[in-house]
Amino acid sequence: MRIDEIIRKSLEEDLGSGDITTRYLDLDPEICSAYMIAKAEGILAGTDIAKEVFKTVDPELKITLYRKDGDRVRPKDEIMRVEGKAASILQAERTALNFLQRLSGIASQTRRMVDAMAGTNAKLLDTRKTTPLLRSLEKYAVRVGGGQNHRHGLFDMIMLKENHIRAAGGITRAVSKIQMQNASYKVEVEVSNLDELAEAVAVKADRVMLDNMSLKDIKAAVKRFGKKVELEISGGVNEDNIMQYAKTGVHYISSGALTHSYKSLDISLLFKE
Repeated sequence: MRIDEIIRKSLEEDLGSGDITTRYLDLDPEICSAYMIAKAEGILAGTDIAKEVFKTVDPELKITLYRKDGDRVRPKDEIMRVEGKAASILQAERTALNFLQRLSGIASQTRRMVDAMAGTNAKLLDTRKTTPLLRSLEKYAVRVGGGQNHRHGLFDMIMLKENHIRAAGGITRAVSKIQMQNASYKVEVEVSNLDELAEAVAVKADRVMLDNMSLKDIKAAVKRFGKKVELEISGGVNEDNIMQYAKTGVHYISSGALTHSYKSLDISLLFKE
């Protein structure tokens, strides 16, 4: 779904038949200035989207951006100024904040984890555990935070997970079936132990995901197969332990928490008195 359509539908959801509070206040003639202000430290993502929300409600609103996506903000930092009809600003306020707070929360969570594994060669990846219809925005926020996107959907990389393997009758059969028909897509295989890893390497998988494996087994996997196949870790990774995993020498670490367990960045919009 295109971003402009996401914005339009989000505004329709909030406004419905109209903002009755603002309507009965009869504020249309009033011209005001409002400021978006950070109330916590974090990384911004979604400033242009928030701006577009305001412009969709009222193209005559004047937006001044003081910060851009990727900037670190601290409490009391001004992010943007909005000038124009008070009614228009009020109608766009919540939707604009919803996008900016959530995307900045994802970017901030990503940056913390990237910083926690600094100095290693491992790359941090997201997953498909995203909000339905908002995947493109959330994956954008991951990139702003310094992470990388894994796959955008089921269409751009072949990934054989546990249920695919069970349905196909095992790793060797699953990969062989894929290889007979596929000449262009990389093939990743999910494994849960070293024996499955050895089988995946033997059938020439391009990448292997070590799912919820112990640190001891991950180190053994890197030692035996780290130069033969791309290795990815998934499961149980957080800010406190990510460095331990990254130092094993794996190529990638994926975390669904980037897009499903983040905390929205606290941001407010206040009218100038």
